[in-house]
Amino acid sequence: MRVKRSVNALKKRRAILKQAKGYWGARSKLYRVAKEAVYKAGKYAYIGRKHRKRDFRRLWIVRISAGCKQNDISYSKFMFGLKNAGITLNRKVLSNMAIENPADFTKLVEVAKANI
Repeated sequence: MRVKRSVNALKKRRAILKQAKGYWGARSKLYRVAKEAVYKAGKYAYIGRKHRKRDFRRLWIVRISAGCKQNDISYSKFMFGLKNAGITLNRKVLSNMAIENPADFTKLVEVAKANI
């Protein structure tokens, strides 16, 4: 007995076309083109989730570095001083502090300078 796939195949096609909704031109209309577009979009989304972490860390480091330069210390010496002082604040918090609370950040810089 042969297997008739019409219902399942149609469901699969509908699901792909639903995912491709809003894509430009044939990418949202034709199954074969939409399938490729959805596959590539998934790949880019996966890679993008890794890149986002990388990009934010880079941004935080730039912000901390800018705060350090205002206080006459390099980023690397600042981080080394904090590590020696036993202060374990992550870069996200440090960058936020450099922007929103420059006075508190300056106190951290003094602690770091003392522990170099």
